[in-house]
Amino acid sequence: MRRIVKAIEPQTFSDWKAQANDVWQPSYSNLQNPEKRNLHDALLNEQGGLCCYCGRTIALTDSHIEHFRPQERFQELAMDYSNLHASCIRETEPGTPLHCGHSKGKDFDKDKIISPLDDGCEQRFIYSAQDGAIYPTDNSDESATYMIGLLKLDIKFLRDRRAEALKRVFDYDFISSASNDELEKLASAYQQPNAAGFLINFAHVLSRYAEQLIGHQS
Repeated sequence: MRRIVKAIEPQTFSDWKAQANDVWQPSYSNLQNPEKRNLHDALLNEQGGLCCYCGRTIALTDSHIEHFRPQERFQELAMDYSNLHASCIRETEPGTPLHCGHSKGKDFDKDKIISPLDDGCEQRFIYSAQDGAIYPTDNSDESATYMIGLLKLDIKFLRDRRAEALKRVFDYDFISSASNDELEKLASAYQQPNAAGFLINFAHVLSRYAEQLIGHQS
């Protein structure tokens, strides 16, 4: 999972909600463009163009506005900006492996969840460069295990893509020679967006893997 730092909601979204009156109340079902597109853009921008859960690169055309706490069960949060993120997969298609926002369904245990807004949420997971697998950092962390299953973060589709990203950076020569100082700088660098405000594909995974290697170097 990724750590998301929320910005201020777009003014057009605030203004639209402020039109509430005795005969009309704003709801997600009646949110339309341009306000909806502006909202989607704002979410993508604050997330550096990456999915809030798996960290893949996303855009308007292949992502959706995600309610972390499902609006079917948490109607009071349906229009709360702090509950809204951008998640990969815009439209589900037969045969497409579901994961991230589209995999949650009704299985949402509020007592086990880890939110992308939680400090330290990224450190509760570790990754394998060999096959891209994701694991709880602490095997006794039931919430981390639950979130991996809830969001289907360990399906082959994502494992293969994480492995590809990790192997591109962390080959044997690099790992065998990198110092802890170099790894710390690398971990920090992957958390920094480029001049356009975007992070690279699976940035948080690359950063976290660098952290995993710190302390194991001579």
